[in-house]
Amino acid sequence: MLLKQLMEAFDVLDSSTVTGKDVETYLRGIQPDANIEVYELKGPSGSTDMVKVRIPGSRGKASGGSAPTIGILGRLGGIGARPDVIGFVSDGDGALAAITVAAKLLDMRKKGDVLEGDVFVSTQICPHAPTQPHKPVPFMGSPVEMAQVNREEVSPELDAILSVDTTKGNRVINTRGFAISPTVKGGYILRTSEDLLEKMQITTGRLPYVFPLATQDITPYGNNVFHLNSILQPATATDAPVVGVAVTTETMVPGCATGASHFSDVEEASRFMLEVAKSYGAGDLKFYDEDEYALLQKLYGPMDHLMTLGKTE
Repeated sequence: MLLKQLMEAFDVLDSSTVTGKDVETYLRGIQPDANIEVYELKGPSGSTDMVKVRIPGSRGKASGGSAPTIGILGRLGGIGARPDVIGFVSDGDGALAAITVAAKLLDMRKKGDVLEGDVFVSTQICPHAPTQPHKPVPFMGSPVEMAQVNREEVSPELDAILSVDTTKGNRVINTRGFAISPTVKGGYILRTSEDLLEKMQITTGRLPYVFPLATQDITPYGNNVFHLNSILQPATATDAPVVGVAVTTETMVPGCATGASHFSDVEEASRFMLEVAKSYGAGDLKFYDEDEYALLQKLYGPMDHLMTLGKTE
C-alpha cells in the first residue's frame, strides 16, 4: 500500500508556497543521498519547478547493467490555480501520483527492496498555474509550453513510459478509479498490452478499464485540433512506447476544481505503476508486441509524421 506516502506527499503539495525544493526535502527525508534534481523552468506565462528523481536498479543502466529503464511522468498544468482558486486542484493528481511512487521506491530501496531496472520519475510543481477554456469543462493551463516539458522529461534513457494524468473532463471515460490507454509508439496506436491489463486486474481486483484514443489525441499540442488532454504528449517526443494512466471519474470534473482528488483512486494508480515498474525492469512485462509492430511498419510504413505539427501550408 502507498497510502502513507500519498498522504505525506499531499501534505507537502497542498500549499500556496510549495516549491520543487520542498518536494526534494521531503524525498531526501526518506533517502538523504537520493538522486534528485530540481530546477526552475520558465515559459511564456511564468515558471514551474521541474522535479526529477532517478532510482537505480540492481541491473540497471546506471550501474552498467542491461535491464530496461521505465519513466513515470506526472503530467499536469499545475497543482493549484491561485489566486482564482484556493487549494489543491484536480489536475494535480498526476504530480501527486508521481511523487507518491518516487517516495515509495526510495523507501523500498532504503529497506533493501531494489528493483532490477532503473526508474525515472518526473513531474512539475506549480501552485499558481493559469486556467484555460475547454469543452466540456475548463482545463488547467500551464505557465510553460508542453514541448518544453517534453524536452525536460522525455530522454533517450527511457525504454518505456507511463504518463499519469488527471483525465476527468470528458464524457468518454465514465468510471471512478483509473484507466489505461492502448500503447502509443512512433505515431501508431497499438493494441492494449495484455501484460498491463493483467497487472491492472491484479492491483485493483476488478476488470480493467481502457480509455479510447483518437488519432488527434497523440499529435502534438499546438496544431489547433482537439485533444482529450495532455496525457499522451510524451509520445510525440520519443520512439519509446508510451501508455497513459488516467485518473478518472464517472462525471465530468474540471481540472481546476478543488476537493476533487480521491485518495483511493490515486493510490490505486500509483500502486499499479509501481508494480509495472517492478515487472518491466525484470523483463517480465511488455508494453507492445515487437513482431507485430514491425509487421505494421512493413505493411503501412512509418507513422511518425503524426508526432509533428504537420503541414502548415
